[in-house]
Amino acid sequence: MKQIIAIATLVLFSLGLSAQTEKDTTWKSGTSGTITFSQVALSNWAAGGENSYSADGQFNFFANYKKNKTSWANTLDLAYGLVKIQDDDLKKANDQINFESKLGYDAGKMWYYSLMFNFRTQFTEGYNYDNAPRTLISDFMAPAYMTLSVGMDHQPNEHISVFLSPLSGKTTIVNNDSLSEAGAFGVSPGNSAFHEYGAMVKIKYNRDIMKNINFSTKADFFSAYNNNPENIDVNWEMAINMKVNKYFTTQIRTHLIYDHDTKIANDPGNLAPRVQFKEAFGFGIAYSFPEKE
Repeated sequence: MKQIIAIATLVLFSLGLSAQTEKDTTWKSGTSGTITFSQVALSNWAAGGENSYSADGQFNFFANYKKNKTSWANTLDLAYGLVKIQDDDLKKANDQINFESKLGYDAGKMWYYSLMFNFRTQFTEGYNYDNAPRTLISDFMAPAYMTLSVGMDHQPNEHISVFLSPLSGKTTIVNNDSLSEAGAFGVSPGNSAFHEYGAMVKIKYNRDIMKNINFSTKADFFSAYNNNPENIDVNWEMAINMKVNKYFTTQIRTHLIYDHDTKIANDPGNLAPRVQFKEAFGFGIAYSFPEKE
């Protein structure tokens, strides 16, 4: 049921955003999205294999304000995907809620005094299916990450932004009793949150590298002064979007995460921080508002 609610939320939210118009010229807003599907159907296939179905939705919204020396950039990224293989249960393949708001004041020479807030979590539960019965390993607001940073933002052109913050506060929330009791995601057993203070670097790049091909990447690096500063948290996403025509697109996405407080097992009883990596390739329906030529 939660999976159906998550998908409905994505679709309704994106449709609502696409109905907006720019009534104030100091604001620019828009939304874009892709829905990709895949299917494998086999019958008496000598090479073997299993029937499978998958669907994945990605929706992005932005609302930016700029007047005189003041700028305010807001983005919301939503994603949800499901996969079903043969007779297995329907499983989650993608799940993301990511909101970012950055307020800036022009300091000259392409630098901005900036205040940035970021919030990340997911829609539904996540499970480890390696052993029966399945094991709950994540949930909505478990984890959730909130970061507030003060610093300087360098924008040499419209394609790149480098945000440097010597003063950042990061809160990790685990709002699930069983996960918090287990001390998941770095919280002390029984607690629902912990706080870190440190430095942050955030890099964004977005550009059409050739006709109908867009490349974008964003990477966060966080070092906590009060929690082993040599252990740097990394959150790096990359996407290549290739426009087939007005309505169809091919997309390649990767996502790499390293968080020293997130312990992952590679075999029973062997928990340790590990590099998390996800790659996705898909062909699907795309739209944007305002419409891009």
